[in-house]
Amino acid sequence: MTDYNDQSNLKQRPKLPIEAIKTAIGNGDEQRLKALLSNEVFDELEKSHLIDLAKQSGNTDIVKLLEGTPATP
Repeated sequence: MTDYNDQSNLKQRPKLPIEAIKTAIGNGDEQRLKALLSNEVFDELEKSHLIDLAKQSGNTDIVKLLEGTPATP
């Protein structure tokens, strides 16, 4: 059972989506990445890091997908 008043659980939750996004990029899973990005807004630094990761994997479709993702300054 999740204790929503436990601050340690709340602090760990934001890590889960970013790890899943990195895994989808690494696996070249464009459909999974689209689903994960549907509710995410990154800051410019996070977005840049994910684009660099996608460029390293060599998947241009994923790079384009990430470049079109909204980001906050």
